[in-house]
Amino acid sequence: MSENRVVQGRMVTPKHLAEMVEGESVMDAESISDADRDCPECGGDVLEVGYMPSVTEFVTGYKCQDCDWQAREE
Repeated sequence: MSENRVVQGRMVTPKHLAEMVEGESVMDAESISDADRDCPECGGDVLEVGYMPSVTEFVTGYKCQDCDWQAREE
């Protein structure tokens, strides 16, 4: 697993990727990995990152590398 990945032409850290999905700052984020899915909007590669938006919550975020599509699972 790589620490930083390219998303929509920009290199991002796991924490930055988590903040893109969450829409606000997060406490902590795990390493970025490739999700076993294609983007439902453009068919591009989807990245997955686990993160903690608060002390008591853990979320898995998904973000397409090529377009604006994103999703989260609690």
